[in-house]
Amino acid sequence: MHVVVSGASGLIGRHLVAHLRARGDRVTVLVRRPVRGPDEVRWDPDADRLDPAALRGVDAAVNLSGAGIGDKRLTPAYREVVRSSRLRSTSTLVRALLAQDERPAALLNASAIGWYGEGGERVLTEDAPRGDDFLAHLCEEWEAAAAPAAEQGVRTALLRTGLLASPEGGSFGRMMTLFRLGLGGRLGSGRQWWSVVSMPDLLDAVTFVLDGDLSGPVNLVCPTPARNVVVTRALGRALGRPTLLAVPAPALKLALGPLAEQVLGSQRVVPQRLLDAGFRFRHPDADAVADWLASA
Repeated sequence: MHVVVSGASGLIGRHLVAHLRARGDRVTVLVRRPVRGPDEVRWDPDADRLDPAALRGVDAAVNLSGAGIGDKRLTPAYREVVRSSRLRSTSTLVRALLAQDERPAALLNASAIGWYGEGGERVLTEDAPRGDDFLAHLCEEWEAAAAPAAEQGVRTALLRTGLLASPEGGSFGRMMTLFRLGLGGRLGSGRQWWSVVSMPDLLDAVTFVLDGDLSGPVNLVCPTPARNVVVTRALGRALGRPTLLAVPAPALKLALGPLAEQVLGSQRVVPQRLLDAGFRFRHPDADAVADWLASA
């Protein structure tokens, strides 16, 4: 399969490109800098520039582009950067794909469980309504930017990713240092529901969607959401470290900035569509995810 990937320099993108190539796929990556090889295509989504001819023969596209939500404080100015980077990259890629004489079979467009907003105790499947905060509205616009592909017959899957469990970045990457030092513990009240996914399961799920026939929203989270206190205890056990400390919400907001909103919020999300399609998780619960993180 010939797959074009945008956002290939990010944490998920780097691993996905390697994962696809390892299984024998041909991967073309979109880059903003001058190209360095035949597997790269230069584009400029801010200026809506992507030569459709460069995507000739592509079977599928995976769009992961967008400024990192946790990279800076979510000031009004940076919120617009986060928003515009997602909408422009999606629109630019979709237009280039639809300009093909033979359109690709599938578009997998990144999104997030931020779609659901604050969920409290509710179980959230792909049918749950959109929330009403910044991330929820952002996800709605992001997904809508991919809609023209679906309207023109391209199978379009919207990858609503949960909290990524990776030692290399994101919320877990920052927490791992504290836990290894024995300074980890529940975050805030600890009662908030966390919907996490390990990097291996995320990569497997993306290729499962790529190879299959799923379209529309697909939750990329492990099938057993757990309260934060359960996840942090599991991580402490896996690392052989105590988890007696608790990080109060104000301190967490100071340490993690905008990422604090993700870890303090409650989202009890279930990957119903993946489960119904027969996908099997390597790390289906907090203990399995923690064991993988400790050994990664």
